[in-house]
Amino acid sequence: MGLDFPNKARSYDKSRRCVRFLGYDGLFEVPFFLQADALISTRAGIVEAELLNAFDEARMTIYGVAQKVYARGRQTGYVLTAKDFR
Repeated sequence: MGLDFPNKARSYDKSRRCVRFLGYDGLFEVPFFLQADALISTRAGIVEAELLNAFDEARMTIYGVAQKVYARGRQTGYVLTAKDFR
């Protein structure tokens, strides 16, 4: 079974400065952490809503990158960076 994203929920993790979202491989939950700088250029005073809106606008691209990173090898969680989108 492949990686799927049936749950559209995402949240901002302030301590990690990333957007957290989940993928599923069958019954297995796969956590992803998308670094803020992969969505928008980081700056002081960045607003959570800006990051979540940027995530929503690029959702399909993000899911495609997440699937490629996931296919490289199974891990307990995945951190996506700007480098993954090049």
